[in-house]
Amino acid sequence: MKNFLSPVELADSLVSWGESKCHQSVLRLLLLGFLAGVYIGFAAHLATIIGTGDFSWIGMKKFLIGAVFSVGLMLVIIPGSELWTGNTLMTAAFLERKISLSQVLRNWFWVYLGNLAGSVFLAWMIVSQTGLMDGAFGATAIQIASAKVSHTVTGHSHNSAYFFRAIGCNWLVCLAVLMAMSAQDIGGKILAIFFPIMAFVASGFEHAIANMYFIPAGIFARHIPGARHASGLDSIVLDQLGWVTMWQNNLVAVTLGNLVGGGLFVGAVYWWLNHNKRKSG
Repeated sequence: MKNFLSPVELADSLVSWGESKCHQSVLRLLLLGFLAGVYIGFAAHLATIIGTGDFSWIGMKKFLIGAVFSVGLMLVIIPGSELWTGNTLMTAAFLERKISLSQVLRNWFWVYLGNLAGSVFLAWMIVSQTGLMDGAFGATAIQIASAKVSHTVTGHSHNSAYFFRAIGCNWLVCLAVLMAMSAQDIGGKILAIFFPIMAFVASGFEHAIANMYFIPAGIFARHIPGARHASGLDSIVLDQLGWVTMWQNNLVAVTLGNLVGGGLFVGAVYWWLNHNKRKSG
């Protein structure tokens, strides 16, 4: 028995996979999307905990954060749920004319909404209800969220830089989804997910669904006096962190970048390569 699919087999499976995404009810898409938002949120919370404190070697800190973050996609893919960033790969089935644009947009809309609800719910629960974020961990949450909406990028606008970071992110995330799809056993799926996800996080790239946890976690944590004080950020910077700036300064640009990275550079490219191979064969 083969323990992985060949590239051609994988491209065909990707089309069938995209087609199957269009046969679910709105309620099911919302619930599976909610679960995926929670699972990515768990990984983001874990990354926040691991990222608290000083490391003498910054590269090792980034590696460890990326390593623990990979658990999020493992939870999404192996038990099964719906993650919008991975579903950008539905472009392959659309280009193969197996599904319509309206079917693609229907899936994306409800899954994205479910991901948002799950991520924000988990951020509220962990920050506001557990007492885990009252000090240093809450301070880290605030610092992460604040950087995501107000980070000054030398030589580039904030949103432009984050758009291109988002392309790099979902390029790697969707390659992880593809490789996990190719692997035929659970150990192979775990390894296929671990390395690309570790790579995108350690590289500093931007993931829209992860940010749906990170930024609300910081927004909730800034109302905790101990976390706010420990963050070391002045009131001007903290006041820039809010629900409006979450969209204006991050999620719009990052969502569009993720769409390009996954839908174009992975889904469309692998469809084109396989489509032309079938035509020439």
